Amino acid sequence: MKFKMPDDLFCEVCSEKRGINPEILKQVIILAVEIAREGREGRKIGTLFVVSDSEEVMKHSRSLILDPLYGHPDELKHVDDPDVRETVKELAQLDGAFVVSDEGVVLSACRYIDAFSEGIQLPLGLGSRHMAAASITKQTSAVAVVVSESSIVRVFDDGQLISEIIPELWMLRRYSSHLAGRVSEHAQEEMTVVSKTD
Repeated sequence: MKFKMPDDLFCEVCSEKRGINPEILKQVIILAVEIAREGREGRKIGTLFVVSDSEEVMKHSRSLILDPLYGHPDELKHVDDPDVRETVKELAQLDGAFVVSDEGVVLSACRYIDAFSEGIQLPLGLGSRHMAAASITKQTSAVAVVVSESSIVRVFDDGQLISEIIPELWMLRRYSSHLAGRVSEHAQEEMTVVSKTD
């Protein structure tokens, strides 16, 4: 079942200043929240989406296994297609990241992101998937969306954690923010979005 993210909450995460297609980023964030809520086959899973600047992202990553999306026509790999979304949810159980173009095409799955920690300040408690997200957004103009196995969705831009999405209100009691500096918090429809403010 497709989750609908309220537009006013989405505006906290995505703004025009990011320089990427906001509708595609919104679709990816919605997909990430669905994965965080649903898991797969009765267990929680984590995954990573890298959105936009796909040519540079591909240069800074490599396939972990034979890419299950390779060779399929772009028109059959659009992130807003329900069949593609279900395929992505299945593939999210495998290691590696998804690369999504600014046009919304899921170009590649199971990608190993070349992560460099130099110049990146990652909050304690976040692991290698988050380091890869911070690193690739520092090296490129992409934005990364991480689904944590704790069911929290985190958004990275320019090497920094910019937003955390807590998809269920019951999780809020045990939630501890990893965002540094001033933040805004908005709750709606059993979901809370915590974002950095400038």
